[in-house]
Amino acid sequence: MDKVKKQELMKKFERHEGDTGSPEVQIAILTERINHLTEHLKQHKKDHHSRRGLLKMVGQRRGLLNYLMKTDIEKYRHLINELGIRK
Repeated sequence: MDKVKKQELMKKFERHEGDTGSPEVQIAILTERINHLTEHLKQHKKDHHSRRGLLKMVGQRRGLLNYLMKTDIEKYRHLINELGIRK
């Protein structure tokens, strides 16, 4: 992901200026990386190393989503709708 795309995501979901650590920003960045890697794997079906990385990212995002759901359900729902994640 290029720097401009990452900054756009940060601006959209940040809690304060330069926020990169909040769960919302981390989930948004992970979602973008997951979508990009999913497209890569559609072309390169035998790339098992990248597939493992994808599964690790999905698990990390799931953990962050669970944390956000427990702490602030409204932000969780808003984030799910904004990113188009099922669940």
